[in-house]
Amino acid sequence: MERKTMTVKEMAAYLGVHLDTVYKMARLNEIPHFRIRRRILFSKDTIDAWMENQEKQSN
Repeated sequence: MERKTMTVKEMAAYLGVHLDTVYKMARLNEIPHFRIRRRILFSKDTIDAWMENQEKQSN
């Protein structure tokens, strides 16, 4: 079964940014995420849609 979530470390690699950037974006609710207890997770499908939306807004 394929995982549909990514950790903060995986998200940083996926976006090509520093780990601290992902933590800050999540803390400021600048990136869609959810928590399971203290763990921050990201839905790959939601992030892909969010990135597409970010591209459209910057054009």
